[in-house]
Amino acid sequence: MMNEHDPSLAKMSVFGITHLQKQNPLMIAWWSAVFPGFGHYFLNHYIRATLLSLSEVFTNTFAHINDAMIYSFCGKFELAQSVVQPKWAFGYLIIYMITIWDSYRLATYQNKIYDIAFLKNIQFPRIGIYFSEVQFLDRKKPIVGAFYSFLFPGLGQLYVHRFGLAFYAMIWWWIYLYLSRLHESLLQLMLGNLHASNLILQQHWLLFMPSVMGGAIFHAYTTTIEHNKLYRIAQRQYLTNRYRKDECFIFHKQV
Repeated sequence: MMNEHDPSLAKMSVFGITHLQKQNPLMIAWWSAVFPGFGHYFLNHYIRATLLSLSEVFTNTFAHINDAMIYSFCGKFELAQSVVQPKWAFGYLIIYMITIWDSYRLATYQNKIYDIAFLKNIQFPRIGIYFSEVQFLDRKKPIVGAFYSFLFPGLGQLYVHRFGLAFYAMIWWWIYLYLSRLHESLLQLMLGNLHASNLILQQHWLLFMPSVMGGAIFHAYTTTIEHNKLYRIAQRQYLTNRYRKDECFIFHKQV
């Protein structure tokens, strides 16, 4: 007998489809190490992931972690040591480590919940009509979602109907572009002004961007794959309920 507290594989809301999926806990922990909050995004914990990602940007900036990393890459270790702000760096380190562990722990536990939900096979909606949005499960191409995120992080999330996350990512990408002055630097580089290009570029903000783009691409790609799986499961559930009592044999095996 189905209990109201039994887990379902997916829930639909105006902001998109929140779903359970099998995750590699080590991969989730790795993404949390790349950018705190990203591991939680892959687990569909959007509120805590957003707060953690905001914490990463502001605490990193106040502690000058990225600046110290740049100086370390250049072999300027004394300058790296002098630029770090200890009153922010120690707090940053604690949050950073706990975020990695928390995402690993959640991924391990949610894998168990996924197994239970898959066995329960509770039917979930394939379409939701709300006052401001229409949400639905359909087949999509993972490579398209990844390509959209490569062009501009957030567009891949728009492709998979995660509208809140999509516009959050797009706004922050604009912020990174503006503060890093990447477009201006690239323009000077194309004009052959290498020195001017280096002077314009704000490396602290540039260092955030590869992680953000990589996370957006990976999220869009894997989410598209999972939505395709959910689409097939929802179809199977519908057809099973629709033809449960019908004696219909499409294929007949000769004995």
